[in-house]
Amino acid sequence: MSALLSSLNILDFSTLLPGPFASKTLADLGAEVLRVESTKHPDFTRSLPSNSKGGLNAHASLNRSKQSIGLNLKQADAVKIVKKLVNKYDIVLEQFRPGVMKRLGLDYQELRKYNQSLIFCSLTGYGQTGPYRNRAGHDLNYLAISGISNYSRRKNESPVPQGIQVADIAGGAYHVVIGILAAVIHRQLTGEGQYIDISMTDAMFSMNVFEGSNWLSGGSGAEPESTMLNGGTLYDYYKTQDGRWVSVSSLEPLFLNALIKALELPENLLNTSLDDQDAQKKLKEILKKRFLERPWSEWETVFANCDACVELVLEFPEAMQHQQFKAREMIVDIPDSSGSTQKQIASPFKFSSCKPEYRHAGVELGEQTDLVLKELGYTQKQINKLKKAGVCEDNKTG
Repeated sequence: MSALLSSLNILDFSTLLPGPFASKTLADLGAEVLRVESTKHPDFTRSLPSNSKGGLNAHASLNRSKQSIGLNLKQADAVKIVKKLVNKYDIVLEQFRPGVMKRLGLDYQELRKYNQSLIFCSLTGYGQTGPYRNRAGHDLNYLAISGISNYSRRKNESPVPQGIQVADIAGGAYHVVIGILAAVIHRQLTGEGQYIDISMTDAMFSMNVFEGSNWLSGGSGAEPESTMLNGGTLYDYYKTQDGRWVSVSSLEPLFLNALIKALELPENLLNTSLDDQDAQKKLKEILKKRFLERPWSEWETVFANCDACVELVLEFPEAMQHQQFKAREMIVDIPDSSGSTQKQIASPFKFSSCKPEYRHAGVELGEQTDLVLKELGYTQKQINKLKKAGVCEDNKTG
């Protein structure tokens, strides 16, 4: 059975994390993705150091199942190639700063002349409009300007950099996927393509669900450790006797009841109101002391069959070996160019009729240059001439 998105063909100009994660998500579900790359300015993820014995880095995972063509977009003949490609690859994803694709002659208005049903998605930090449109930024900046970093910290302490790139992936990659799929459905109904402007900062700003609703309805701005979910209640992390940390999110009465019983605490604590900050502070102090009385090995036994929303904070190697992820088959073997396989984190999507496709790990830069150009009608002689002129490249000529 064909994969869910096998009818989608995506021309991907993106680099680093957000765009490639988006196109990887679509490729896992069957979309054909062709990356347009330059050997003069290779994707930074290709050169990221790796701590693994095999030397594998994030690029192999971020760009699995995709093909790669090497083009020097500053040359007119390379631009012509892209204009031919959009007849097949009718979804374009780009991650340059605003105006770059227009200067190259490859913006939406230009490319739609060659395919009226073209879907063109631009992913940037701040969007195509506004005073910050050309401003440089990274994940940390988008979290900061959206107001999230300030109230997601301890009182009188600095915000903490996240171990994952929340704005890049949740704000950028997943919003790109949603936007593209929404545009695809619209095109199926109307035949119309369209332009999509995704701002990672907009996306993070929209995630201020509770705080935004509170402030817009006249409430005061959230402070660190002042709300139900940012440390203002028992919803928090607690240290055990052996220095491990546990997450406790027993907010609802059912779960709070289970927590109090499991910890053998006084039943009057069941009446602790989420709105009473003083009472919540007292409850948290009680929980801190109680968890410190035993090592996790003992608490693990207590909470093994207790539905109280209590889980150990795992180190990542522990997470990789966790029975839940094993049961969900979240580690898969991906074929690589050596004829062997490499282990990668699987797609999180589970469908009843189709499975994700893992065709191969990320390929060498420009590995499919000749193949793609031949499909466009170029002869090998013409391809060699273009390579000699610096129009197109592969990992051998770059």
